[in-house]
Amino acid sequence: MACCVLMGNSEMNTKNFTTIEKESYNLVLQAGGPVLGYSPDSGVGILVVDGLAFKDLNGSGILEPYEDWRLSAEERASDLASRLSIEEIAGLMLYSGHQPIPQTVGAVYGGKTFTESGAQPWELTDVQQMFLKNDHVRAVLVTKVESPATAARWNNRVQAFVEGLGHGIPANNSSDPRNETGTADEFLAGAGGQISLWPRPIGMGAIMDPELVKRFGEIASREYRALGITTALSPQADLATDPRWRRNHGCFTEDPRLATDYVRAYCDGFQTSKGDALIANGWGYHSVNAMIKHWPGGGSEEGGRDSHYSFGKFAVYPGAMFETRLRPFVDGGFRLDDGTGRASAVMSFYTVPWGIDPGGDNVAMSYSPYIITELLRRRCGYDGVVCTDWVVTGDYPAVDKHWGKPWGVEHLTVAERHYRALRAGVDQFGGNQDKAPVVEAYAMWVRDFGEQSARQRFEASARRLLLNSFRLGLFENPYVDPDEAAHIVGNPQFMQEGYEAQLRSVVMVKNHNHCLPLPRNARVYLPKRRYPAMTGFWGEKYDERCDYPIRRELLEQFFTVVDRPELADFALVDIDEPLGGFGYSRADLEAGGNGYVPVSLQYRPYTASTARKPSIAGGDPKEPFTDRSYRGKTVTTHNEDDLDLTLDTKRLMGHKPVIVTININRPAVLAELEQSADAILLCFGIQNKAKLEIISGKFEPQGLLPFQMPADMESVERQREDVPCDLTPYHDCDGNVYDFAHGLNWSGTIADHRTARYK
Repeated sequence: MACCVLMGNSEMNTKNFTTIEKESYNLVLQAGGPVLGYSPDSGVGILVVDGLAFKDLNGSGILEPYEDWRLSAEERASDLASRLSIEEIAGLMLYSGHQPIPQTVGAVYGGKTFTESGAQPWELTDVQQMFLKNDHVRAVLVTKVESPATAARWNNRVQAFVEGLGHGIPANNSSDPRNETGTADEFLAGAGGQISLWPRPIGMGAIMDPELVKRFGEIASREYRALGITTALSPQADLATDPRWRRNHGCFTEDPRLATDYVRAYCDGFQTSKGDALIANGWGYHSVNAMIKHWPGGGSEEGGRDSHYSFGKFAVYPGAMFETRLRPFVDGGFRLDDGTGRASAVMSFYTVPWGIDPGGDNVAMSYSPYIITELLRRRCGYDGVVCTDWVVTGDYPAVDKHWGKPWGVEHLTVAERHYRALRAGVDQFGGNQDKAPVVEAYAMWVRDFGEQSARQRFEASARRLLLNSFRLGLFENPYVDPDEAAHIVGNPQFMQEGYEAQLRSVVMVKNHNHCLPLPRNARVYLPKRRYPAMTGFWGEKYDERCDYPIRRELLEQFFTVVDRPELADFALVDIDEPLGGFGYSRADLEAGGNGYVPVSLQYRPYTASTARKPSIAGGDPKEPFTDRSYRGKTVTTHNEDDLDLTLDTKRLMGHKPVIVTININRPAVLAELEQSADAILLCFGIQNKAKLEIISGKFEPQGLLPFQMPADMESVERQREDVPCDLTPYHDCDGNVYDFAHGLNWSGTIADHRTARYK
C-alpha cells in the first residue's frame, strides 16, 4: 500500500485530485472517492493511498482504519472507540447546553462581552472553546441563530477548531424543532433566521397525512445540513393522552396508530439520503440523525403537570396502558420503511414511571435498568444511542424551580447519578458539558467491576456515538457553504410547502348556517385583545398590553376593515386557548396547603370538586407529605379576558356572525364560548395569513382534530392520564361532536380516507 502525506493546495492539483479554496476551508475533489473538507489552519494533512485521498485526522502520517472511508461506518467507529482515552470518551458522552449564535448575553469572547469584543457573530465563545477542547464535547445543541449564513460560518469555526484536536473528531451539532412559527417557548428554541415554517407537531397531526410528514423531514433535513446541524432532537413520539399536559403541542396526537405512522414517516424523511448524497444503507450527506423522544413515552404525568419541575415528576398509569405508549417507538421509529432501519438515537424522559418497574424501583426513566436495559435494549433490541433529557443529573433548588431533574435519585451526588444512569444503559448526558462527573463515574465502575468491564462499557457507548457521525460523512467533510445555506434554508419552494401545510392543519369545528366562507368585499370588525403580563419558561417577562391580534395591513388584503361593529358584516375574534396554569401554586403552599392546584382547560375560574384524592403518586425530599391531591382547590385562568372578548363581541354584533379563531396547543373546554361563536377555527401554531385564507374561502379547511375536546372539566378529571380518547367529547349547539378526527369543510363533516383509517 503506497502512502504519502500532502499539505498545501498546489500539491493536490493533479490529474486525480483538485483542491478548491472556500471561505475558511478547502475541498479536495477526487475521482472514485468522497469530497474531503479540511481547514488549512487545523494542521490536518491529506494522505494519498493507492491513488486515493484521505484525511490524516490524528497527524500520524499513517492511514488508520477510522480514517479509511472505504471501510464500513461500523468498522471505523469500533476502531476509533478503541483508540480513545477515557477522558475523550467521557467528552463524547456529554451534550452541551443551549448555544445561541451569537451569544450576546452572559458569554465572553476573549474575556470581553460580545459587544466589547467586536467579535463576528460566528466566532466561538470562551466557554465553547473550553468545553470543546478541555472537556472533549462533540455534541452541541444550537438554538437561535442570527441567519443561515451565520450558522454555517459558526459550524465551520467549530469544525476547524476540533479538527486540529486529538483524533480530529468532528462536532455533531443538533437542534430542537426549529421549523415553526413561534419561538418564545423553550421547546421551540432553535428558530431564528429565514427557514421554512410549518405547523407545530400537533397541527401536523391534524392533517393526518404521513406522507406530508415524511416530506417535511426531507425538507427540514436539507435545511439542517445547510446550517451545519446533523442531529434533530425530534420527533416527539409521546402520546397526548392527558389533555392538560403542557407539552401536547410537541406531540402529533393522542392516537397510537396515527402517532406510529407519523413517527416512522418523520424518521424516514430526516434520515434517508438518496442518489449522489447516499453513502451506504440509506445514510449520507442529506441525512440527519433523528433522536426520538421521550422513551418510553411521556404524556401521562399525574394531573397533567410538567416534569421539568419536581411537582410534575410522576407519570401514572391508572388505565394500565403503559405498553400502548411504546407503539410509536417500537412499531414506528424502530421499524422504518427506508434504508436506515431505525431512529439513530433515543432520548429518555425526566419522569418517574410510577409502579412500572417489576422490582418496585420508582426512579426516573434515565436511571432505570428496567426501562433502558431490559425494555429498550433487550426486549426491543435497540442498540442506538440513548441520551438523557437535559440536566437530569443536576440539583434542583425547589419543587417549583426548574434546573436539575434527578427524580428518584435526589439523595445521590452528581457523579453517583452519572454512574447510576450508565449502569441503567444510558450513553449520553443532555445538558452536561463537564467531563469530571463522567470520569468519576468511570472510577466507580472500575471500583465495582474492574478496569476491563469499565473500558468495555465506555467503548460501547463511544461506538454508538461515533457511528452517528461516520454514517453522515462528517469525518470526510463537516464543512458547509454559507452561500448555499442562504440559498437552501427557507427557499421559496420550501416556504410554500410549509405554508400549504399550515393551511391544511386548520380544523373548523363549527360553521353555523354555513357562515363561512365570507366574500372579499365583506366588512370586518376586529376587536383589540388584552395580552396579560406573563413570565416565560426561562424567566423572561412580558408586560401587559392591549393590541390588535392581526395587523390591519394584512387584514385589509382580504376584507374591508371597519372600526365599529355596527358597520361590520362580521366580526373576527382571535384568542388563545385557556391558559390554566401549571398545577402548582407557591401561594397555596405559603397559605398552608400542599401547593398542588388543578390545571384548568376552561376560561372561567375552576374548582376541582371531583378531582382524585388521594393522588396516585407522591414523595419528594423537599416535601413532608406524599398526597399531591388538589381536590377542592380553585384556579383562575390567566386569559379569562379572551372569553369576555368573545361574549362581548357577540352582544355587539347581534345576529351578524362572529368568527372565532383559537390559537391552540392542547384540548380546551369550549362550552363557555361556543354558542357566541358562529364559526370556530382551531389553529396550531400558524401564521395569521393562513387563517384569513380560510375565512375568505381561498382555501377550504380540511384539518381533523388530533385529540378529543372535553365537554367539561369534570370529564377531564374522570379521564385516565394514560388512556387515549377516554374523554366525554363536547357536543355543540349544531350537533357537532368534538371527538378525535372531527372536522368540517364547506359541505359539512369530513369523511374521507383519513377518517376511515384513523377514526
